[in-house]
Amino acid sequence: MNTAAPYLPAAPWTAREDLAALVAALGSDNVRWVGGAVRDTLLGHPVADIDAATLHPPQTVMERLGQAGIRAIPTGIDHGTVTAILPGGNVEVTTLRHDVSTDGRRATVAFATDWREDAQRRDFTINALYVDPVTLELFDWFEGTADLKAHRVRFIGDARQRIREDHLRILRYYRFQARFGSELDDEAEEACAQLAPTLKGLSRERVAAELLNLLSLPDPSATVERMEARGVLPVILPEAGAPGVAALHALVDEESRQGARSDPLRRLAALLPADPRAAEQVAARLRLSAAQKKRLVTAAGRKPDPGEARSLAYHLGHDEAIDRLLLAGADISPLSGWDIPQFPIKGGQIVARGISAGPEVARILREIEHRWVEEGFPGPERATALLDERLPR
Repeated sequence: MNTAAPYLPAAPWTAREDLAALVAALGSDNVRWVGGAVRDTLLGHPVADIDAATLHPPQTVMERLGQAGIRAIPTGIDHGTVTAILPGGNVEVTTLRHDVSTDGRRATVAFATDWREDAQRRDFTINALYVDPVTLELFDWFEGTADLKAHRVRFIGDARQRIREDHLRILRYYRFQARFGSELDDEAEEACAQLAPTLKGLSRERVAAELLNLLSLPDPSATVERMEARGVLPVILPEAGAPGVAALHALVDEESRQGARSDPLRRLAALLPADPRAAEQVAARLRLSAAQKKRLVTAAGRKPDPGEARSLAYHLGHDEAIDRLLLAGADISPLSGWDIPQFPIKGGQIVARGISAGPEVARILREIEHRWVEEGFPGPERATALLDERLPR
């Protein structure tokens, strides 16, 4: 990364024809790329999402894009955001803004026409980088490129004031620290610790989304440990404590050792005690989906000895078995490339042997299935032989 150059290095996304059409529709003097795409390009990281800032009010953005044949959706038009639907990936186009009032949970904004004023309302210096879409000239009013080079996450302005404007910035700070930071900013650390109780006022969905985003990073364990020590984690996840942080460290190491794909829900489970009831309470508090809740509760039913890998997967499901195995430090290789088989014996075959339909059929079916699983899921011929042994023809 060359932070001395006032230009963004050319990247595949900067040459996209559909982005050039977007710029032509809005006028090159009226739009700049901003935020994550700029930051990640400077770091040499892959770019996932592209955001643009514009001088035009949102209604004008809608009109201009429509005239250019670009479909536009008013995804957050009250706050100035329009989503342009493009072949190479959608782009959020947001009108320049300044805050009129904030209460820590939401902001009332007014549209603005000053690029620097718009940048000043952003949270961190590394997110307040703007680029001319034609010349790729870089605009950096708050030394964000220097902070990128120093691996430092720093609030724009007074950290406490910025957190009071939006309490979620505490969790965003830790997420960005885990992703980009190595040098700690003392002011930010102290501000997050002091204002941690304000997180209680946020919606549970916002907290859950930010927490899972943090846990999805390659190795968030050191950051989560600091959140625990600073009193931030106890506010949003009091069930974790030091044992949960230690379990997260162990899980991340185990995922790395076995080459397993990291998973935020599994890591959340590591932070929680092995107690399905506690997992249910956390899932309800964080407003997790039904599928997420089931996965979390299943992981919470873990034991030090998880049992045979394929048997576990057969009874719980593939992902759930992987969770249990990794949390116990057990080998997941038996599940690599293995598809869970279907038990080949049906209840009708038992009825055909003279057993009346009812609970007895289900009981015998479970007995045969148990032996079939114990024998390592043999083929249909052996399954039929097990049926013959239990119920001779």
